[in-house]
Amino acid sequence: MGIGRARWVALLVGLAAAAAAAVVTVGASEGDADPLYRSCVDECKKTGFLRDASVRHCQVPTDDHPADKSWYAHEPLYLQWKEWNCKSECRYHCMMERESEREQLGLGAIKYHGKWPMKRASVFQEPVSAALSALSLLVQFNGWLSFFLQLSYKLPLRPETQMTYYEYTGLWHIYGLLSMNAWFWRAIYHSCDTSWTEKLYYSSFAAFIGYSLILAILRTLNLKDEASRVMVAAPILAFTTTHILYLNFYELDKDLNTKVCTAASLVQFLLWAIWAVMTKHPSCFKILIVIIGSLSSIVLETYDIPPRWGYVDGRALCVAVSIPLTYLWWTFAKEDAEMRTTAIIKKTR
Repeated sequence: MGIGRARWVALLVGLAAAAAAAVVTVGASEGDADPLYRSCVDECKKTGFLRDASVRHCQVPTDDHPADKSWYAHEPLYLQWKEWNCKSECRYHCMMERESEREQLGLGAIKYHGKWPMKRASVFQEPVSAALSALSLLVQFNGWLSFFLQLSYKLPLRPETQMTYYEYTGLWHIYGLLSMNAWFWRAIYHSCDTSWTEKLYYSSFAAFIGYSLILAILRTLNLKDEASRVMVAAPILAFTTTHILYLNFYELDKDLNTKVCTAASLVQFLLWAIWAVMTKHPSCFKILIVIIGSLSSIVLETYDIPPRWGYVDGRALCVAVSIPLTYLWWTFAKEDAEMRTTAIIKKTR
């Protein structure tokens, strides 16, 4: 591979340590305590005006609807999903006003209510992250479809059952469906951050990462019989389900979710790396590149890089890194299926 195994191991260990160290508890946002920001929000909610601009969400309806209803509740159903009401609109506009003032004073960006100040574009709250997430979803779909077509039409099938020779076909199909579901809800979440899109985003990715760990264990340990697979999958599925229920019905603890998902990711990366090097898999180089890129992506997201130009932050960079890695990962899946199919056919002959 051009680089010694010791260097690969050192690089992987270093990135894994950085990713683990990055998972820290996030404290209260500095912007929440800013007295100028707080007074701006209070005044905006009372008057419905922000300097010379009018925040129409705070205006009392003049029709027959009750005045104590949120403004957005008077909108058609296809607009209510945004949940942009008086409070959220005042927070957004006051946040952008304060950040403009801080920028003029030469001060850096600070967080408000746990999030960096990001500029909207039409109805998209984080347009760059939303667009990149949609592109990643497209790449996931293309990779899964290419994998499906290769196994169904390009590689030979078992003559007696017309099933594929590759023992992990079904596992990879489920992986593809869960990955597409996770990226779909991530794109929706970055487009519109509401309570329900946030829960669907975190739940979908928790399910995806939990299943990815199952796939990693089953493939790297070469487990083929149903009993072994159930013994491995059952406790991980139970833990993942409990974790998702906790996030949705008890507390949406983002810090806990980050720790759980990072730990599961590090374990599966370690399994894939050891397996690829020990077995000298033909796609070993690709696997290591994906692992290194994924670890870098975790570092980017967990270190929470402040936004640039009001649109690009650490999460956007994380999504951008995932796009080429997704392509490489599905290329490995196809090569692994082809390798195993060839080996099984030779063995049967």
